[in-house]
Amino acid sequence: MSSFLYYLLPAVGGYTLMSFYLLKNPHILHKKKKTAFYCTHISHRGGTSNLTWTSYPLCLSISYTKMLELDCHMTCDGHVIISHDYNLLRQTGQDVNISDVNLELPSYKERLEVTFYTGHFSTGLDRRFALLEDVFRMFPKVPINIEVKEENKELIEKVSALVKKFNRESITVWASVDSRIMKACRKVVCSCIGQPCLLHHKTKISPFFNLA
Repeated sequence: MSSFLYYLLPAVGGYTLMSFYLLKNPHILHKKKKTAFYCTHISHRGGTSNLTWTSYPLCLSISYTKMLELDCHMTCDGHVIISHDYNLLRQTGQDVNISDVNLELPSYKERLEVTFYTGHFSTGLDRRFALLEDVFRMFPKVPINIEVKEENKELIEKVSALVKKFNRESITVWASVDSRIMKACRKVVCSCIGQPCLLHHKTKISPFFNLA
């Protein structure tokens, strides 16, 4: 028994010390990670109160924004729509939920008060709601922060599929103010890497692997 411990204890001790050292000095084994993008200006709701077809190009052209932030919901017929509100009363004057109507949504009001800027109104000739897919198509290289507003697995899967379709995994940030929705997003987006990462963490071998 003593001879067994004579070899085991140094091995375990060496392994522990090496893991701790590499955890604190990861660049010895791995190159410094290069971020996919760097932004100093993010446009909340696309930089306007109305998330319409023309608001995004206008925002990018006049504010030099580096990232767009938008909110997503799904229509009754399965289209991913960009809208801050789930109910359309404030934005359109019609008391209906997005999930209860098809793609032909009512138009935005002609004058819509900016909720975070009291007394100021958003106006414009374009009053159509935008599809997430079309925004991806219009701005293929612009980083986008997507906030999923509903705990809806089908919606999350559709957003994830669109992100993959347009090869935007590295420039798309998922967000939600609701921890339950964020957890549901992680299950869909990270399902392919979750178990290996957990295994690495539990066995304390993460410092030896590049998880980027």
